[in-house]
Amino acid sequence: MVHACFWKSAVAGAAFALMTAGAVSADDGFDGSALQKVIKNQMNAFASGNAKAAFGFATRSLQQQFQTPEFFMEMVRQGYRPVYQPQDVTFGRSKMTGQGPTQEVFVTGPKGNHWLALYSFEQQSDGSWRISGCYLTKSTGFAA
Repeated sequence: MVHACFWKSAVAGAAFALMTAGAVSADDGFDGSALQKVIKNQMNAFASGNAKAAFGFATRSLQQQFQTPEFFMEMVRQGYRPVYQPQDVTFGRSKMTGQGPTQEVFVTGPKGNHWLALYSFEQQSDGSWRISGCYLTKSTGFAA
C-alpha cells in the first residue's frame, strides 16, 4: 500500500527537478490555459465525488501507481485536502521546463489556510495534457 507521505516525497523530488530545470515563463509564449482547464476539471470531479473522472486526469504512470480511482481519491482526500476541497483557487504562473510544463495554483484550503500547489504535466499522444504530479506546500498568501 502506497502512503500519501511516499507520494509527497516522490512528487517533491520531481517538483524540485522541474523548478530548477531552466523554466520559461508564460510571458515567453507558453499558454497555460489548457493546463488550468485540466486542473479545474479535476477539482470539479473531486467536488462531485467522481473518482473515475478525477483519476482520468492523471497520467498512466500515476494511475498504475495508485491502481484504482477509489484509492487515488482517498489519497487526495487525506493528503491533499486543499486541492480536494478548496475554498478559493487562483492560478499563478505557467512554465515550460526541460521536464515539461508546470502550473502554479494558489488555493485556500477548507480551514482558511493558504497553499501553493505546483502541478506538473505530461502531454499525451493525442495532444491532451494529464497531471503527472502535484507538490503542495503552505503559502503565506497569494501572489499577484
